[in-house]
Amino acid sequence: MTAPAQARGAMRALVLGAVLGACVLETLSPATALAQAPAAAKVGYVDMKRLLDNAPQVVAGREKLSKEFAPRDASLKADEKRLDDLRERQQREAATMATTDADTLKREIDALDRSIKRNREAMRNDLKSRSDQELDKSWREINDAVVEFAREQGFDLIVPSPVVFASPRVDITDQVLDRLKKQYRAKAGDTP
Repeated sequence: MTAPAQARGAMRALVLGAVLGACVLETLSPATALAQAPAAAKVGYVDMKRLLDNAPQVVAGREKLSKEFAPRDASLKADEKRLDDLRERQQREAATMATTDADTLKREIDALDRSIKRNREAMRNDLKSRSDQELDKSWREINDAVVEFAREQGFDLIVPSPVVFASPRVDITDQVLDRLKKQYRAKAGDTP
């Protein structure tokens, strides 16, 4: 039997099972069907992107990284300014400069350009690594806050974004964000 033939056979069996199941369900009384149906589940939705953008833990992590990398960024910008100045000098004085001086200046420009590229790439890699560390720490805290809120409020299921549609009625993002803000304030108050 070929694969398409097997698939058609499986589909027929599935349809036949569904028809037989419907026939069996029709024989049950409505009271019996309701008694056998599970209780309605309490479902919520949380917009994780909004939490990751607005949670004070994440915002504080971003500020921490900004301060941590500010000296390296300033040094890199100073080197870029120096490179621009050297290139401008080369353009301006190329016609009047001695050949050896011009060659020396070109080597200095090339060396500084390579150094800037290396430093920029190293800083980018370090920043990505540190950002991932901070995000992991914040992610655990955010996830724990969602789980705690869901348990306290009796939710059976919390669906994270992205989803096709979520009614504002089931969106718990604001409540979780409030919880995260309270936790952050409490933690900040405990810190000496």
